[in-house]
Amino acid sequence: MGDSSVRSEVRVVIYGVGAIGGRVARLLLRKRGIRIVGAIDSSPKKVGKDLGEVLGIGRKLGVVVSNDVEKVLDETKPHIAMHTTTSFLRDVYPQLMTLIKHGVHVVSTCEELSYPYIVDPKLAENLDKAAKKHGVVVLGTGINPGFLMDTLVIALTGVCQEVRRIEVRRIINAATRRLPFQKKIGAGLTIEEFREKIKSGAITGHVGLEQSIAMIADALGWKLDKIKVEEVKPIIAEKPVESREIKVESGSVAGLRQCAYGIMDGKPIITLDFQAYIGAEDEHDAIKIDGKPEINERITPCIHGDLGTVAIAVNMIPKVLKATPGLKTMKDLPVPSATPEDISLCL
Repeated sequence: MGDSSVRSEVRVVIYGVGAIGGRVARLLLRKRGIRIVGAIDSSPKKVGKDLGEVLGIGRKLGVVVSNDVEKVLDETKPHIAMHTTTSFLRDVYPQLMTLIKHGVHVVSTCEELSYPYIVDPKLAENLDKAAKKHGVVVLGTGINPGFLMDTLVIALTGVCQEVRRIEVRRIINAATRRLPFQKKIGAGLTIEEFREKIKSGAITGHVGLEQSIAMIADALGWKLDKIKVEEVKPIIAEKPVESREIKVESGSVAGLRQCAYGIMDGKPIITLDFQAYIGAEDEHDAIKIDGKPEINERITPCIHGDLGTVAIAVNMIPKVLKATPGLKTMKDLPVPSATPEDISLCL
């Protein structure tokens, strides 16, 4: 299963049929040269149902959602798994090792997997060794981390003769995002409720800023003294704002902001500024590179997070299948690109 030879059809397992996994599955169904052969999820509401029913597409696919990972992998013998379960490396590690040992390539949206070496070097080393042993590739990616605040930044430095400092800012109008995301950023809470949820861990802030900074520094050969991630701060609504699901009164929390810095010689040379809140009027992604030449790139409005994450995950399938085995990051693989309607044309 782990070979990267040309195939007329790529066999895929969806591991995690949640909001992102479901969107990945629906996009794959629109592609030729690829077939969903299995679906894995732990939710009792989904297990035992046909994947088409879970996706709400109005037809059955002949693929039953299962919580028996080993059975699914043994019976379907997939080439690749689209893995969308959680954000944290330690939680996904056993899931990834099971996939690897079955000779299955992995594209995962786990944020910490985008650059796992700064999370737990030993686990990262284990994943790399196992992937090489079984001849597969393991990649963590997404819109952010995975593209906007790291891979795109790295690509833009390619036209610089020298780079002195990098600043990246992402401002999202959360009113356009799904309700779970709005709740995740604390929209509609009082300041006291927000602080309590931060304290309890119910609100974690943005996962992946450290990974993006480390990936950029690695690509540029910068030896950072440290990576500093600031505490999550609430963004307070100055006037009433709302989405379809949540109304935010003036003085309440509209969302959050979090900044992180790559420090070298006592100064921040990489700055990442992430803001997500309901009512953001100046929604954009911006990259500023202080170098020769200077670069100021701005995307308005910002790239939609869910749509972008699903796209980058699916579009990386051909790159993963053709790569040499091992644990990879986005900087290790060819430049990402959209895939044609028939994915087999890329293989």
